[in-house]
Amino acid sequence: MDWFTSPGYWLARLVFQRALAGVYLFAFLGAALQFRALIGAKGMLPVPRYVQYVPFRRAPSLFQLHYSDRFFAGCAWAGAAIAAALAAGVGDMVPLGAAMAMWAVLWLLYLSIVNVGQTWYSFGWESLLLEVGFLAVFLGNARIGPPVLVLWLLRWVVFRVEFGAGLIKMRGDACWRELTCLYYHHETQPMPGPLSWFFHRLPRPLHRVECAANHVTQLFVPVLLFTPQPVASYAAGAVIATQLWLVLSGNFAWLNWLTITLAVSAVDFTGLAGPPPAAASAGAPLWFVVPVCAVTVLVLWLSRHPVVNMTSRRQVMNRSFDSLHLVNTYGAFGSVGRIRDEVVVEGTADRVPREDGDWREYEFKGKPGDPRRIPRQFAPYHLRLDWLMWFAALSPGYAHPWFGELVERLLEGDRDTLRLIRRNPFPDAPPRYVRARVYRYRFTTWRELRETGAWWHRRPVREYLPPTRLAAEFRAGGAGAGSEAE
Repeated sequence: MDWFTSPGYWLARLVFQRALAGVYLFAFLGAALQFRALIGAKGMLPVPRYVQYVPFRRAPSLFQLHYSDRFFAGCAWAGAAIAAALAAGVGDMVPLGAAMAMWAVLWLLYLSIVNVGQTWYSFGWESLLLEVGFLAVFLGNARIGPPVLVLWLLRWVVFRVEFGAGLIKMRGDACWRELTCLYYHHETQPMPGPLSWFFHRLPRPLHRVECAANHVTQLFVPVLLFTPQPVASYAAGAVIATQLWLVLSGNFAWLNWLTITLAVSAVDFTGLAGPPPAAASAGAPLWFVVPVCAVTVLVLWLSRHPVVNMTSRRQVMNRSFDSLHLVNTYGAFGSVGRIRDEVVVEGTADRVPREDGDWREYEFKGKPGDPRRIPRQFAPYHLRLDWLMWFAALSPGYAHPWFGELVERLLEGDRDTLRLIRRNPFPDAPPRYVRARVYRYRFTTWRELRETGAWWHRRPVREYLPPTRLAAEFRAGGAGAGSEAE
């Protein structure tokens, strides 16, 4: 079936599949290393409690059928192992059916995690990975040519990611239309990277150029992905360049890397790679053609939801329209903050919590804390607690109900929770009290950096949580009864 495959895209498929497997690997590693404190049986938002009131049809997951921390860890590490194998090229060494099964298992395992992950897994890149991962099941391997229909569906995903983000900006904060949003964004984004300070200090006219270039890349360039080559490849290159700029300027988990991976699938490498291998020119068997055609029809049918959303004046960002996350809508930063507030968590071993007492600060891995510590690069690894701490500073509503659980575990000295934190100021015994205060952060100037060595300047703004201790210490016989404020 010559119409069904496009052998010239064999290298684009190879790069896409290896890169996608790499993204999956980071996702599963993050799940395996962080789940116990977040959603484990004794976590802040435990899966067993969640599945008691959320039916299977709303959140299909293996963990609806059975949950234990050991079973979850086994699934996460199994996903990491399969992803590593696919990244190493095992998918091209096995029969087509076996390769499809490997990709399908990855998708099923990660779907199971996301659908019980609650607030910790509420980010748009979770749905994006699932949508792309589902299409990867039907992309084939080196034994057949890349299916044309799936290649077009991947371009459709890139279009929705970029165009949806562009629309939400133009309909949202006026600073995008005034080309001034990047006066603030590098400083107020959820998790700055090691170069964010330097990006923020670029001349303001260059920030305006950044904004204008962003609008071109997100509102005009995506349309060109559906044009003939080489224009489509140039459009994909523009998307890749923009995403690399975002990689350098901040930490957005694997959102940028996955968008780059998607754009690669639209690049025609024929001039660089030469003729395709003989196996990649082979026709596809009928048993493969039929499900690919069926999936194409299904995706086109489900695409009516994001299309309606994009054309609506009330466009929403990052929403799934089905519990399998097959076709979703995307978008980011419809509004940009002008100030940066951070919740700083502190503890004390004093018997009486005085304002001038010995309060010691918990240092998180990624979010700003110590003003003299330059932001680190973590993406594509996702520090879920650090990200939620950024939201908690925006409004206490975002901190419900997990923040109180976090404080309780710090008071208990919970080992799994402390593993999510860079520095525990109470290594020998947990504190008697924990409190939280809001500080206003801003990047220092060039002069301040030279004179103080500090990347941030901060000042206290208000109390976020008054000094709090375990209820077990507050009333006799109250062991395990939570925590209470003074």
